[in-house]
Amino acid sequence: MGYWRGRVAVTALVLSTTMATTDMAAADAIVQTKGDWQDKFRQLEVDLPTPNTYRTASGAPGHQYWQQRADYRIEVKLDAASKRLTGKQSVQYHNNSPDTLRYLWLQLDQNIYKDKSIAELTRTASPAKDGGDQISYGTLARVQALKDIKYGMEIASVTDDGGRKLPFTVVDTMMRIDLPRPLAPGASVGFKVEWAYNIINQDIVGGRSGYEHFRDNNTDLFFIAQWFPRMAAYTDYAGWQHKAFLGRGEFTLEFGDYDVAITVPADHLVSASGELQNPGDVLTATQRDRLAKAAKADKPMFIVTPDEALANEKETDKATKTWRFTAKNVRDFAFASSNKFIWDAMGVTQDNPAGNPVLAMSFYPNEAEPLWSKYSTWAVAHTIKTYSKYSFAYPYPTAQSVNTWDGGGMEYPMITFNGYRPNIDKKTGKRTYTANAKYGLIGVVIHEVGHFYYPMIVNSDERQWSWMDEGLNTFVQNIAHLEWEENFGEHRRNPNLPAEITSYMTSQGQVPIMTQSDSVLQFGPNAYTKPATALTILRETVMGRELFDHAFREYSQRWKFKRPTPSDFFRSMEDASGIDLDWFWRGWFYTTDHVDIDLSGVREYRISTGNPDIEKPLQRDEYRRDNVEPLAQVHNREQGLKTLLEREPDLKDFYNENDKFTPTNKDRNKFADMVEGLDPWEREALARAEKDGDWVYFVDFANKGGLVMPLPLRLTYADGTTEFVMIPAEIWRYNSQTVTKMLIRPKQVVGIELDPRQEIADANVANNAYPRKIASSRLELYKMKNEEKDLMADMLVELKAKKDAEGKAGPGKEVPLAPAGGQQ
Repeated sequence: MGYWRGRVAVTALVLSTTMATTDMAAADAIVQTKGDWQDKFRQLEVDLPTPNTYRTASGAPGHQYWQQRADYRIEVKLDAASKRLTGKQSVQYHNNSPDTLRYLWLQLDQNIYKDKSIAELTRTASPAKDGGDQISYGTLARVQALKDIKYGMEIASVTDDGGRKLPFTVVDTMMRIDLPRPLAPGASVGFKVEWAYNIINQDIVGGRSGYEHFRDNNTDLFFIAQWFPRMAAYTDYAGWQHKAFLGRGEFTLEFGDYDVAITVPADHLVSASGELQNPGDVLTATQRDRLAKAAKADKPMFIVTPDEALANEKETDKATKTWRFTAKNVRDFAFASSNKFIWDAMGVTQDNPAGNPVLAMSFYPNEAEPLWSKYSTWAVAHTIKTYSKYSFAYPYPTAQSVNTWDGGGMEYPMITFNGYRPNIDKKTGKRTYTANAKYGLIGVVIHEVGHFYYPMIVNSDERQWSWMDEGLNTFVQNIAHLEWEENFGEHRRNPNLPAEITSYMTSQGQVPIMTQSDSVLQFGPNAYTKPATALTILRETVMGRELFDHAFREYSQRWKFKRPTPSDFFRSMEDASGIDLDWFWRGWFYTTDHVDIDLSGVREYRISTGNPDIEKPLQRDEYRRDNVEPLAQVHNREQGLKTLLEREPDLKDFYNENDKFTPTNKDRNKFADMVEGLDPWEREALARAEKDGDWVYFVDFANKGGLVMPLPLRLTYADGTTEFVMIPAEIWRYNSQTVTKMLIRPKQVVGIELDPRQEIADANVANNAYPRKIASSRLELYKMKNEEKDLMADMLVELKAKKDAEGKAGPGKEVPLAPAGGQQ
């Protein structure tokens, strides 16, 4: 018998059979293979870059923080017939670094489509489901397109401001310009580039920009991005960021002012980054009047109606118009152009009181109706209002959504390219849209417009750390989903992220979140879902909304129009919240551990008073509970067998009336001596324990997944009431494999459940309850049927007539393959 504080005995009382058994052997047998306890709470500072005058230990920019700047003047002409873009640009590059630069690096992203690019040469084949070889119609069409048309940036000239040629070298998707004189710190240099390239058919070649051809009416929709030689970033942490563009790691860019003149066919409408400077030259009086009214409207208004767009796309005007846009302090520029555009707009008042009015706009073809006019601009406006509330006021005058394909999206300053369209019945011409299309559209617009904040303003390095824009943005996107409506898009579009991520975190072929973008396996869950889940857990479980929102807003405001690194984010979140999160960053971002915490055992106790008149009867009850009577004795009683003692009661003596649990005077004297020997405060504690009658529980937890997490517990009491308890993750700091928590409660606990709200991404909920729960589901009956080929019946099937026109190649269809040298 043990003693509490050396004096007060502790003994077990009645424990329900569902809770009495503790599998201590199983808990002791757990072997931790993913690091020891030292890994879990070791300070992350030893692994992060050393703070300096550019980036402080608090996560804020230092007093000598710097970043480069590049201002552009661009003239570009779209040849819609030949699908070709021709441009010339002047760049003023400002060296704000403390370094002297002897050359400059620019990005030529269109070179990714050259047949000798790193991206093309390292493109791998996808195996068939059966492990064999396959090639899809989409892949075949892509190869043919790259064979037929010469893609990639064509550099006509590179000169200085005086017209003198500058030597340059093209290295895959990058170009180095050698300067005639070193560029000193604080100085700037101007140069000019003339260039051209053939625009890809995005449906066939793929990528983030290009054109879409509509076969039914022989029209085109152009969405142009990564289209001009752009300055590569030069940073304090990496120097020149000139890693080749391989298609996944997105773009690391410098802020600057843009003045862009876009010449397009006269019947085209243009949507672009920035503000239109010459509406009188390119818009009708009616369109200008509608636009002025829409800026003050609280609902979307048509600037160009569906009927007007339908009529416009039938025009054959060969003249051109030049649209001129300016964009201040942005890191990129993109535009879309077509004679198919419907155009609607509305004004937005930001939820952030410091915010300026914003003109939300959408551009889309009739093929996108009625889905787009109902939801796109509303989604733009909702995103601006929501994001500005949780980060900072949106600083730009416009926010645009352009329908450029049937699914997915891409972001640029003030303009986004977004997918999803309704279905069109080919027989009736009627349009309908699915719930997936509706919520897919709203979701992708929220996501891409959300990128205006991350990384278009909080300018993270996407080429290295995709999660810093995709993960952070997906996290805020999910907040915006729930502020759009509850159960947004049902489970598919609005899952409980901690429960959803478990299948990925226990899968094969994972890499840590901190892996460089082009080397990430399972890109979607790694760059989007897992970091968004981590931030959701931080906000809702680890830190709480008040601390998290303050810290996240502080990070966003510190780094707007600047370039943060992961260490700046980690440090800012801790600095502003006062919470040590090193264990969290290390586990979630630097490892592939997962969460699997086993509630492996529970033991129930009552505090022993030591009083034999109280404890002895209780000990008798425990003995009878733990020692089952012989089955033969039970059967004797059931058969009505009379024992000798029952037949001859005179045989009974003292020991038939008393057992070893009968209190004796010796026991009472011993108890009195024990009480007399206690200090006054100890006697008070013992008396209080007897009065309170608390229940004591020792609860064992085993970390089977390797990732330490808080322990959210729901206690269910014998009277039916419940209590929620949150035990911080620091409980694992001494032993990251097994821990035992003692709980003292005034009522008897009949059930304990770990993570009842599925908030810590625990991958195995089967071991989260005590007593264990039986998993329930439904089982469908089936019968096996082997399909047998009937050659005679197959020959009698009527031959289908050939179609007049071929459909568009689909990436999901496979081309039949035969061995070289003949058909099988």
